Amino acid sequence: MIYRKDANFPYPVLSDTSHSYAANHFDLDVNVSENADYYHFNFNYKIDSEFISEQISRRKAQLILIIQSKDNKFYNLKQGQRTIEIHKSRISLSKRTSVQLHIQALEDINFASNDDLNEFYIQFREEVNVPKFSLLGYSNVNVFDGSITKPFDLFEKRVDENLKSDIKVELGQETIIIHYKNPEFQFSHLPKSNVLNNPYIYAGLSKALQAFIINNSDDGDVDIEDMQEPDGSLDLKLYNLMRKKMVTELNMDNIDEIIYMISDRIIEKYTAAVEGVIMDGS
Repeated sequence: MIYRKDANFPYPVLSDTSHSYAANHFDLDVNVSENADYYHFNFNYKIDSEFISEQISRRKAQLILIIQSKDNKFYNLKQGQRTIEIHKSRISLSKRTSVQLHIQALEDINFASNDDLNEFYIQFREEVNVPKFSLLGYSNVNVFDGSITKPFDLFEKRVDENLKSDIKVELGQETIIIHYKNPEFQFSHLPKSNVLNNPYIYAGLSKALQAFIINNSDDGDVDIEDMQEPDGSLDLKLYNLMRKKMVTELNMDNIDEIIYMISDRIIEKYTAAVEGVIMDGS
């Protein structure tokens, strides 16, 4: 479970909300990124207590990462581990996902040498024996909205009956604009109409990424990791999206691969939606 308020324990526990320790900070900072198949949780933490840190380094205690979304997931961390990769089939991030770090005793621990306790516990620390598998500390809680940058936030839809074509993809200052000559081309009358528009989304992303390469490269290769933030608003959105999705390099030859990485299986979802329409029709 995740602790959001100070909990009562029969022994001193290290946490920002408890005063069992003279210096009680146990700070966690988490960043979440993703690609088509995995979520990547990258984290740093700071433990004020030298006693607790020593128990971890001597493998008398371990760190456990708790991810609370639609259900709770627990991940035992190795010594010095600062990242964890989780396949999307094993976890679903909800609209409110919480992450916390716990410290668990791996054997019975006596607090006689714990100089980090507050004055109250220092008086009888020799008598404090924490059983194996007990909680020694818990960090602050990091909360995420669960929807890590979505590519569809890049798009606008407009209807223009004067178009000379059925569909037109235009790159605006901040968005990719899809113009429809006929509103029926948006499939608004069918279930999953947004998903049925995915081929247009694909075309828009392809056009925008080609323009991104032209705007930000002299030789046709863009090093996303080393480049400076682009000036244009749309390019900046694409840049941030690619960084979130852990894209490292962009060129004309790998545009389709990059679209797969940043768009969360839009062709697969489109195919499933079409099959659903066919089944309903039959």
